[in-house]
Amino acid sequence: MGRAYVIGAGLAGLVAAERLSAQGREVVLLEASPKAGGRCRSYFDTHLERTIDNGNHLVLSANRDLIGWVDGLGGAAGLEIGAPEFPFLDLGSQSRWTLRFGNGRLGGFVAGARPPGVTLPALLGDAARLLAARRGRTVAETLGGGRAFEPFWDPMTRAILNEAPETGSAALLRATFLRIASGGAATARPVFMRKGLGAALVEPALKRLAERNIVPRYRTPVTALSGGDRLDAIETSERRLDLARDDVVVLAVPVRQAARLLPHLALPEGGHTILNAHFRAEDTELPRLLGLLGGQAHWLFRCGDVISATVSAAEASPLAAMSRDEALAAIWADISASVAAHGGEVPDHMPPARLVRERGATFDQSPNGVSRRPRARTPWRNLVLAGDYVQTGLPATLEGAVRSGIAAARIAARTVA
Repeated sequence: MGRAYVIGAGLAGLVAAERLSAQGREVVLLEASPKAGGRCRSYFDTHLERTIDNGNHLVLSANRDLIGWVDGLGGAAGLEIGAPEFPFLDLGSQSRWTLRFGNGRLGGFVAGARPPGVTLPALLGDAARLLAARRGRTVAETLGGGRAFEPFWDPMTRAILNEAPETGSAALLRATFLRIASGGAATARPVFMRKGLGAALVEPALKRLAERNIVPRYRTPVTALSGGDRLDAIETSERRLDLARDDVVVLAVPVRQAARLLPHLALPEGGHTILNAHFRAEDTELPRLLGLLGGQAHWLFRCGDVISATVSAAEASPLAAMSRDEALAAIWADISASVAAHGGEVPDHMPPARLVRERGATFDQSPNGVSRRPRARTPWRNLVLAGDYVQTGLPATLEGAVRSGIAAARIAARTVA
């Protein structure tokens, strides 16, 4: 059995490396940055004096591949499954409501799971249009104008696709909607990371790899891949790695890096920026997860005394033209209004804050971008792709990344010279 090289120690790469090592292969894990996790990482912020995630990820109980993988690592204690409830606040009208999914296959259509004023026939009609949408249609073209568009489909599109409804693929939204709505409460429970993404996902994976004598080679960027009918060599910033006939390679880097290394493949473009603002604020009375309408932020996440705000597809937001301080002030205004709406006492000044812009956080999830998603197999028979941009049937989510890593390891295991 040959050696396996995994390029990239983000979530997809960690999954692929762990699964390949479980097959008994020697695994070499190459990572360009100083630490693992990629776009799914935690770090201690000296300004906030707290450990924060680089960004917020909405994980649901429908994400069986992710939850199952973490459980297999012995890390289930790092996850907390919440109630199937999603509170919302309209900052313009100050109206509040909570979507509560019911049990069973129709639990996503019960009265409590619908926004105020949205009838069952209206939501079923939207669902039928979404299921029938052709591949080239956007969410707005498919669902725009309905009663549920502004309070339901718009925030869901931004959260799931990192796209505005006018550009997001209806087919990709459909894939997630089916996974959630088909199981009601059983599949619609939010999953919280008790101590952050690093403690829940990255650290258990690194621990398992270390038990198998696999330590990522950090600060080792791959600069080129070369070969004829198969991949023959990996060029790194340090040296050339020549491949034996029975070696396999999993390329698990973001789509922009993959495009530079594989210019002969037609891949999606990089997607939009996700802007995250983290504030250390105590006694805010906010729920752990809150959807916002009518403001700058789209979602608020509370973990202990840290409130994190997420702005999807940030290039289209007024915040894109603001300075760091202006953007933080605008987002803090949304948080202050949210605190007040929930009966909390608003601090008289903005607390310590950190602004994080995750550029190219997803691949282009417009219909055109989706049409360019590659299969995991490549023209080089010993090179397999992993990452949320690969054809997984899902959007660019943590679940998609885990699924791609599992599939890449399975394909690599069947690869022969």
